Amino acid sequence: MTGVHRDRWGVPHLRADSVDGLARLQGRVAAVDRAWQIEVERWRSEGRLAEHVGPAELGWDRFARRARLDDTARRCFERLAPATRQWVGAYVDGVNEGLAEGAAAAPEFAAVGCAPGRWRPWSPLGVFLVQHVLFSTFPNKLWHAHVAATLGPSASDLFAVEGPDGSGSNAWAVPGDPGTGRAPVIAGDPHRILELPGIYHQVRLACPEFDVFGFAFPGVPGLPHFGHAGEVAWAVTNAMADYQDLYREQLRRDGDRVLVREADGWVPAHRHVERIEVRGGEPESVEVIETPRGPVVDHDRTTGEAISLRTPSRVEQRLGFDALLPLLRARSADDVADALRDWVEPVNSVLVADRRGTVHQLVAGLVPLRDDRCRREPVPGDDPRYRWHGGYAEPRRTTVDGFAVCANDRRPDVADLGTGFAPPHRARRIRALLADGARAEAVHMDTRLAAGALRGLLDRVDPGGLSGPARRLRDRLTTWDGHMRADSADAGAWAAWRAALARRLYDHPCLRPLREAPSAFDGLFAPWTDPLSRIGHALDGVATGLHRLGGEIGPVAAGALEDVAAGDPPGPWGRRHVLHPVHLGVAAATDEAVRGMRERVALAGDADCVLATSSVPGVSDACWRGPVARYVWDLTDRAESRWIVPFGASGRPGDPHFDDQLPLWAGGELVPVVTDWRELTPEPGDATP
Repeated sequence: MTGVHRDRWGVPHLRADSVDGLARLQGRVAAVDRAWQIEVERWRSEGRLAEHVGPAELGWDRFARRARLDDTARRCFERLAPATRQWVGAYVDGVNEGLAEGAAAAPEFAAVGCAPGRWRPWSPLGVFLVQHVLFSTFPNKLWHAHVAATLGPSASDLFAVEGPDGSGSNAWAVPGDPGTGRAPVIAGDPHRILELPGIYHQVRLACPEFDVFGFAFPGVPGLPHFGHAGEVAWAVTNAMADYQDLYREQLRRDGDRVLVREADGWVPAHRHVERIEVRGGEPESVEVIETPRGPVVDHDRTTGEAISLRTPSRVEQRLGFDALLPLLRARSADDVADALRDWVEPVNSVLVADRRGTVHQLVAGLVPLRDDRCRREPVPGDDPRYRWHGGYAEPRRTTVDGFAVCANDRRPDVADLGTGFAPPHRARRIRALLADGARAEAVHMDTRLAAGALRGLLDRVDPGGLSGPARRLRDRLTTWDGHMRADSADAGAWAAWRAALARRLYDHPCLRPLREAPSAFDGLFAPWTDPLSRIGHALDGVATGLHRLGGEIGPVAAGALEDVAAGDPPGPWGRRHVLHPVHLGVAAATDEAVRGMRERVALAGDADCVLATSSVPGVSDACWRGPVARYVWDLTDRAESRWIVPFGASGRPGDPHFDDQLPLWAGGELVPVVTDWRELTPEPGDATP
């Protein structure tokens, strides 16, 4: 039976007679299930979100136009291999077939008074670019520039941890056992912003050439990041590689022309003006400039220099979509590695295993060869030493014996590709749990904090100088077991002290220059350049390094204890760490659904746990990042595989499958992957013999 089949969770299982027919079916189902979500992402890629939603989205639209996202998507599409171009086109045809049906059931379209448009052949590439253009390192370089300008260049490493859109992802492989015939298992949980609807769509894709299930990006064909093809399975984490560069450009105007300074003089830059329509507001014109380095995405309001962005996808006019069909057709770990040679960005760490027992650890994507300073900050565009050398780091493939763990940590295969890696404790903790025989669900939900610098800081606070309530709070926290359980009052008290510490550091004279000097960059980048947020994210490094700026951390830590002790009881962690999914909020039905979600679940975990549910200490304890999927790919018997997403298969509030997986996700449960077609329900009128 070809057509659309659903399991009890509404997950689509798709079967067609050809690869292109399957792509068309996947596109149609994505449009029916996630019409509002994929249209928003298309509007983002085209810089047309304000046209439909209003002036609040102008900041993004200006960036998308300046960064030339839609133009890059078009150029990358035109360079695809003919078979890939046809396959992507079939997906787009399916999207266009399904949008009207999907939009009719999505309340957001009625709320903003618009109808869906028509996708162009390159729209899926634009959607993928939107998801990843801010996923890498370039916004962190703006922050480093601000730190250097206010505290001095040597202070930048105080903040040398993951930034606001960094990762907390985990993936691991358990080797097979030839003696028992047991094949490897790959499991993990990518952590990203908790978007509503979820960023991943569970789906199964079957045709005569392959039968693969995994997680798709709504609006993008295939299964780029996580899949199980029967004989082989794969999963990714962020490799934390640095592959985007910023350049300081000197521009000069000559009438309507814009000239940019080069080492040997001034040369013309590309320049044109685009018009952004605004719902409920006046249209806005945006100037689009591109230098030989790349598009100008901002300017430094202190120096007046333009800031251009250089990325492999723009330079090579490739994203990596030519890898997607070979990935679906893969039958071995070597096939996956060969397919991913065509990958460009984002740069991923990949774990792949096959039924024969082979386990590979790969780095997929292009990391340019250039001066190391490019990895830290915006560099002068007219200085030849900062040009890309024209080559990229060699592809990395390691055959693994024993447990393999990727947790955004600094490992030998990625250490020279980036500068900012996650601390090593998540990877160490996962290895320890696996060595003890823990099931995947127990690893996913591990809430133990690392015995980090902040806990050591409490040990050094002199209790004799504290008030009675503050001394008792310190005693509680120093004897606490360190688990960020939802029902733990001690975990709540720890979070309250940590937040108070971040706020006191924000006010500290040694760090005050960070906030007294206004940011030189666009407000769009505030999540990366806001001093309180960055102090909260890098609390360990800032607290332990305060002495380098002439401050003493002991009085700050003691003062934070007094702040918490003098206030209301913090309460259990789950009451503070409320679910905060990111959504546009244009429809009352969605807002009401979010309120209901918060009442139904209590979240455990923290940014420094394997269960990396994130908040921003000092700003809010609300959870806005976390595991956007969990999976266990069993290569012995794929019917034993399991998966979960935070919300559900549908993007429509009120649909039974809008958030039916949420309670299970919050509790650490997984649902089975149904592999027997007889256990699925064909959609009425859709399946054909």
